[in-house]
Amino acid sequence: MSEFASVLRAWRDRVRPADVGLPAGAGRRTTGLRREELAALAGVSVDYIVRLEQGRAVNPSPQMLGALALALRVTPAERDHLYRVAGVAPPARGMVPQHVTPGVQRIIDRLGDVPMAVFTASHDILLWNPLWAALTGDPSRYIGIERNLVWGHFMWGHEGVEFDAEHEEDFASDLAADLRMAVGRYPHDGALAQLVARMRSASPDFERRWGEARVAEHRSSRKSITSTAVGTITVDCDVLTVPGGDLRIVVYSVVPGSTDEQKLDLLRVAGLQSLMPAHREP
Repeated sequence: MSEFASVLRAWRDRVRPADVGLPAGAGRRTTGLRREELAALAGVSVDYIVRLEQGRAVNPSPQMLGALALALRVTPAERDHLYRVAGVAPPARGMVPQHVTPGVQRIIDRLGDVPMAVFTASHDILLWNPLWAALTGDPSRYIGIERNLVWGHFMWGHEGVEFDAEHEEDFASDLAADLRMAVGRYPHDGALAQLVARMRSASPDFERRWGEARVAEHRSSRKSITSTAVGTITVDCDVLTVPGGDLRIVVYSVVPGSTDEQKLDLLRVAGLQSLMPAHREP
């Protein structure tokens, strides 16, 4: 058995279902994750996981390795080892960090009473809890650049999300300014450079804001989000930075005792019932 297959199997066995928000269930032959559970978490087919563990699937892509590392809750050192034994160079230090540490993953898993998601410094969404998906739409429906918040805001608009005039202007300006800060920190990240080039070419509004050369971090904001399940909910959006990893935890909260809190409580029960994990072939 190859080293890649060995560590993949060993790390799958050590992740308890409760660690990833899954019920333990009865009649389990292993204390760790089943293959189908890992497949659902990583967004691939069960057959692909089987082939990886048996050494019959070779040359997994960096994107696939990142998804597996995220699902398996590995440390940065373990993630790098997974890349190397798969024959892929680990993410370089000059690249936008995308590794979600086990601690951040536990925060998202355990704080299910508020919508939360994790974004990179370039605003790619990496992880979210079910309530986030119920309120804003399930991000697993999208792939590649479509999962980038800046791309979505300037290319698709923000249908279903309403700001007051001040916050709408600030939000768009902050996104462009924050992305410029990321370019300064990660000048050798090709994907980030390509994102900026495509945005400047495709969106006159983004190009105008980019030309202002403003540098700033995205600030907190207030917005109203319309859910098909419960109607419009007004939330405060706060952005927390993860020390050492340059990830952002975005948290939506509502005023205690308000109608918005009642709607969010209802969404927590009713809105999640239609959410099913997406399966994508590698």
